[in-house]
Amino acid sequence: MDILLIAGLWLDGSAWNDVVPTLEALGHRPVPLTLPGQGDGSASATLDDQVAAVLAAVDAAPEKPVVVGHSAACTLAWLAADARPEKVAEVVLIGGFPGADGEPYADLFEAKDGVMPFPGWGPFEGPDSADLDEEARRSIAAAAIPVPVGVTKGLVRLVDERRFDVPVVIVCPEFTPAQAQEWIGAGDVPELAKAKHVDFVDIDSGHWPMVSKPTELARLLVS
Repeated sequence: MDILLIAGLWLDGSAWNDVVPTLEALGHRPVPLTLPGQGDGSASATLDDQVAAVLAAVDAAPEKPVVVGHSAACTLAWLAADARPEKVAEVVLIGGFPGADGEPYADLFEAKDGVMPFPGWGPFEGPDSADLDEEARRSIAAAAIPVPVGVTKGLVRLVDERRFDVPVVIVCPEFTPAQAQEWIGAGDVPELAKAKHVDFVDIDSGHWPMVSKPTELARLLVS
C-alpha cells in the first residue's frame, strides 16, 4: 500500500524519517512529501503549488494511496480527497482537521518578510509539546522552515462532494477521540460532520507523534 505522508507547517519530508522504516518493515511503501515552500527553497510558493504537489503524488501512485496529513496539512490531505475522490483510498488526519471552503489555509502567526517563521515553543506549551524532551525541541526548531505567506494565506477551495465518501481516520494525539467527536458534533469541523465514514484512533503523544512515538504511529497508520 502506498502511504503519502504530508507533514504540517515548517516541516519537510524528513519529519517522517523515524516512521518510514516501520512502514516499510510492515510491507508498505511510504512516500514522504517535501512541499513547495517547505524544503525546496522557494519563498514564493502558494497553496495551489502545494496542492499540485500532493495531487502529483496521488496520480503517481500505482494503486489508490492512503493520504496522511499532519496538523495544518490535514487540509492538504482533504483537498486531495476533494480533487481525486476516486483515487484516494483513505485520508488519515493526525492532530488536526480540514479547513472549510473559503477559509485561509493556515494564517496563524505573524509573518515577516513574506514568510511565517516558526514562532518558538510558547504557543505550543502544554499537551502539544509535553512529551518532547529538550533535544527533540531543539531538533524540530532547528529544522523548521519558514512557510511562505502565499501558502499560509491561500484560500481553501473545495468543489466535489464526493470527498465525503472517502473514508477518514482521525488520529488523536494531544486531544482525545471524545473531544474530537464533540467538536465535530458541535459544528466546529463542518467538513467532517458531512463525511460518511469517520473513525477515531487515540495515540498517547503530543502534537508531533512522528517524533515522539514514530513506531506506534506507523503501526496505527496501517492498522
